[in-house]
Amino acid sequence: MFSNLKKGLLATTMLASATLVAQSASAEDMVALLLPENVNPRWEQQDAAAFLSTMAEIAPDVRVEVFNANNDTSVQQRQAEQALTQGAKVLVVIPIDGESSAIIADSAAEEGIPTVAYDRMINSPNTLVWVQADMFATGAAQAQHVVDNTSEGDTLVLLKGSPTDPNAAVIHAGQVSVLEPLFASGERVMGYENWTPGWDPAIARRSMDQALTQLSNNVQGVVSSNDGNAGAAIEAMEEQGMAGTVPVSGLDCTVQAQQLMLLGKQTQCGWRPLHEMAAAAAQVTVRMLEGTDYSDLATEVVQNAGGNDVAFVPVDSYSAVGAEGVAYVIENDPSITKDMVCQGEAAATDFCQ
Repeated sequence: MFSNLKKGLLATTMLASATLVAQSASAEDMVALLLPENVNPRWEQQDAAAFLSTMAEIAPDVRVEVFNANNDTSVQQRQAEQALTQGAKVLVVIPIDGESSAIIADSAAEEGIPTVAYDRMINSPNTLVWVQADMFATGAAQAQHVVDNTSEGDTLVLLKGSPTDPNAAVIHAGQVSVLEPLFASGERVMGYENWTPGWDPAIARRSMDQALTQLSNNVQGVVSSNDGNAGAAIEAMEEQGMAGTVPVSGLDCTVQAQQLMLLGKQTQCGWRPLHEMAAAAAQVTVRMLEGTDYSDLATEVVQNAGGNDVAFVPVDSYSAVGAEGVAYVIENDPSITKDMVCQGEAAATDFCQ
């Protein structure tokens, strides 16, 4: 998908609220990219880097300013206000909270500035475009993987995402679509579940420790909503001698997650072509600046939680399992190389030899 877009990444790490200028920028036009946090390295190292790279290629005279709110909704709102004051003509926002971020889209609309929701939906009637993969299907794939690798009567733990992230609820709904009938019939047992505010791995670790304590280590599967949660669960199980014996799902296919997959400790991760997502967002942004049509990119329409229609740019996803899944991600993700994955303990695996 979006094969016409360049896939090279700008190798850079952004500081919070840092201004990054596309090559040959004249500063006649400025757009703002608002990141939610730096707990997950993907936002700066993959999404923002790919957005900047594509903007530099297709609109070199456009200045791009990148902000990081560090999981503070009030900070993100202030950063949006700052961007508008500085003359931003498009806001591309990865919201911390789909509800409170509506203020950002509404404020921008009052000034005639369009808002693009990237990755996470913004529940405002003024959200014009949403760029994302099918997160319901992603959650269903996570759950199905764990079900396929457990047996009748086995006990599962669900480590859900951040309760303020709209994606977390959709991912969980996908998981429940697979798991609820099995819980109802007794084919699987719901042992423990908890949300993870801010997608903070430290909170996920405490949840997994609590689960193991409450269940006396009687856990046969972990349905984790992302790689951070998965890594935390694996750390907790490592202390109990259980890591590598329990299927664990994830999302994002970070380098650490792929290393854990090669070691057999994390067994699945949902992968999205973040470079394509960011490139598509950049393409839409430039069309907005030019006042030209972007319906060839936003090929669908979805409703946000407020019941408002939003043009939707769909992106593919892939359920990566084991070494074969790692090979697929390395082949298709320009931000990750085999050398990056084959470090530390993972270097001794057959895949890295």
